[in-house]
Amino acid sequence: MKKMYIRQIAEGVKGQVRAGSSDGLVTGISTDSRTAGEGDLFFPLKGERFDAHDFIPQALKQGCRSFVVSRKDSLDMLKKAEGVNVIETADTTKALQDLSSYYLDMLGIRKIAVTGSTGKTTTRDMIKCILGTKYKTYSNEGNFNNHIGVPLTILSIDEDAEMGVFEMGMDKFGEIHALVDIVRPDTGVITNIGVSHIENLGSRDGIFKAKMEITDYFDEKNTLVVYEDDEYLNRDRIDGNYRLITAGRNGRCDFIVSHLEDRGIDGIRFMLEHDEEAQMFELPVPGAHNAYNAAVAAAAASLEGITLKEAEQALRNLELTDKRLTVRTNDGIKVIDDTYNASPSSMKSALDALASTNGIRRVAILGDMFELGEDSPRFHREVGQHAAGCGLDLLITVGELSANIREGALETMDENKVMHFEKKEDFMKEMNNIIDRGDVILVKGSNGMGMFDIVDLIMERQEQ
Repeated sequence: MKKMYIRQIAEGVKGQVRAGSSDGLVTGISTDSRTAGEGDLFFPLKGERFDAHDFIPQALKQGCRSFVVSRKDSLDMLKKAEGVNVIETADTTKALQDLSSYYLDMLGIRKIAVTGSTGKTTTRDMIKCILGTKYKTYSNEGNFNNHIGVPLTILSIDEDAEMGVFEMGMDKFGEIHALVDIVRPDTGVITNIGVSHIENLGSRDGIFKAKMEITDYFDEKNTLVVYEDDEYLNRDRIDGNYRLITAGRNGRCDFIVSHLEDRGIDGIRFMLEHDEEAQMFELPVPGAHNAYNAAVAAAAASLEGITLKEAEQALRNLELTDKRLTVRTNDGIKVIDDTYNASPSSMKSALDALASTNGIRRVAILGDMFELGEDSPRFHREVGQHAAGCGLDLLITVGELSANIREGALETMDENKVMHFEKKEDFMKEMNNIIDRGDVILVKGSNGMGMFDIVDLIMERQEQ
């Protein structure tokens, strides 16, 4: 991060310097007392199970000498410490958010925000990959996409930055609104409107409303980029007081995808057209749906002066965030690791990628999908019905909800090709008797299922 004076930080957090020097310098931000050190500014955040004000003594022992606090006992204690800078504020979480917004204004960079029910992390990675060929570009790492992760990402950006790409997650109304209030993006991107978190938001209409919060601070200077083939993101529904750019398969789109070829784990190939420019893309990532993520990413990058040809060349070197259709191999087995999370649409897309992959056997190991509300059994059965049409040699379902995947598959699939385990551990005990060399295996389920444990066990498998 860019070095900041304590007086600047006090202004940014809307607080008061209560101890130390206003001319003190801060070179980093920490919310973890175990790693806060010399030069860091420590924010003790209050969570559901703990209040990090209790860990301020540990941060002091680590060498940290600058603090933002809201508890009086912590303020009184720090005033007695030697060489310590202390800023008092009403709420340390809000202070962290306010400081990140203040810091972004100092940097003066261009900002792109990305959200969507599925594909937002991949699209974020694609936009960063494309922009990074021409600009110094920063983005969230991993799943740092919430009210804490986004501010910490912002405050880690170096002063030479030119672009920021910020993934924004949510599972409740108002969360995207709060994030765009911090970032104030120049461009917003929505990948799709699915059913993830429908349990909290009530309906797809509710999810659409929550995702559209990305435009809450938009005016005629801002641009919204969407995948228009999504029924909720058609031009008539989302037109507003901002510029609108669409990508998709139909001829009305500004960026048109055609000639799509799914090569399974070897990647995808497709044509992307915009105005008078047409460019064939070859991506080293599985999943036909990633053609549409790439189209949206290229559309967003075009606003920063990047051509389709430049975008295609950049994406040849794309590396996706781990556990998102990542191909891993061991003992003659290929694993498509898509264990980060799951929704009905992403399950079906991953199954399509498996169906397009060559192997002695195509095997899918699918776990439960969470937060799907009262229609959860139906969504699981629909995934099973889709799996049955993918030419699988073996479908293995794991978990209580995934029994509905099995039911859906058995409507048309040979029962000898379908197995179900109530618990992940039960399958793992039998795994080596079920999978074999030459298998191509998709492993997917909601993050809470911990399906990555199955992938790890396959990667540890010794030659049979």
